[in-house]
Amino acid sequence: MTASSPPPAQPTLADDLRRLEEIVRALESDEADLDRALVLFEEGVQRLRAAQERLAGAEARVKKVLEEADGTLRLTDLDGET
Repeated sequence: MTASSPPPAQPTLADDLRRLEEIVRALESDEADLDRALVLFEEGVQRLRAAQERLAGAEARVKKVLEEADGTLRLTDLDGET
């Protein structure tokens, strides 16, 4: 019986953002031909969607934590005002 290797780790939000920056720089450089630019663009869209989903999940968790026992949600802005 052969041991299967563990699945590759899913990229973190920081990984996705770092790769998105690399993709933007590559696309802005005009060095990539059309085929390469399309591949980069597709990867960028996938990474952006993954980052958005991760952020939406984090936002949902934060809202859940902030939810009060009576079911209301108390949001405080950066100045401490509600």
